[in-house]
Amino acid sequence: MTPPHLEIRSLTSAPEMTALCTVFQQVWGSATPLVEVELLTAIAHCGGYVVGAFDAGNIIGASFGFLAQHRGEPALHSHVTGILPGVQLSGVGRAMKNHQRQWAREAGLKWVTWTFDPLVRRNAWFNIEVLKAEVAEYLTNFYGPIDDAINTKDESDRLLVAWPALPEPDRDPEPDRDEVNSHRTTSEGLITVATPEDVVVLRRTHPDEALRWRRQVRAELAGPVSAGAEVVGFTRDGLYLLRPAS
Repeated sequence: MTPPHLEIRSLTSAPEMTALCTVFQQVWGSATPLVEVELLTAIAHCGGYVVGAFDAGNIIGASFGFLAQHRGEPALHSHVTGILPGVQLSGVGRAMKNHQRQWAREAGLKWVTWTFDPLVRRNAWFNIEVLKAEVAEYLTNFYGPIDDAINTKDESDRLLVAWPALPEPDRDPEPDRDEVNSHRTTSEGLITVATPEDVVVLRRTHPDEALRWRRQVRAELAGPVSAGAEVVGFTRDGLYLLRPAS
């Protein structure tokens, strides 16, 4: 349930940027800032996306992104979005994504894009099954090793996803999601790729096993996606479902 007093708004002042940086450090447990106040200020000033989510005046989430292109069309690329741990399952994430989509739409942009770690099940479920974003690309070790409490120097493979900002009038209405999942789980000819139950915990307790999962998912997912396979779903038990390229 979304907090009743949630407000999502653009940030402009240096104190607001400092508060945003603090949220990111609390979320990722990084010893160094994920982004500097000066860069955020510049992004906001030149028309980029820098926002905070506030509950009763207290900042509980933040996001920033910049203008980009996807398939030759203008897009908002959401680079970092973070929500404080205590409110991560309260609907704030979906509210922030909807804000990004509305912002992009009002700016005349066609897409919202972002990356996520393909090993993190909750993010895969949210992006693919809840938001219905489409997987556009598999990016191997995209940012290099990331040293924070969540990534713990793991190789930073990412999936790039794209979400249309503008309505598609010629698109058929989406079928019921439960019906789709029931159909997918019994369909033949789909590629399935398994993921670890909780890779964040695994990185801390068994880093070698986490790395094994990284290499396994990369081997099984990157090739088909690069060859044009469509990611058509993600199951509750952590399976990517891909339809091979025809």
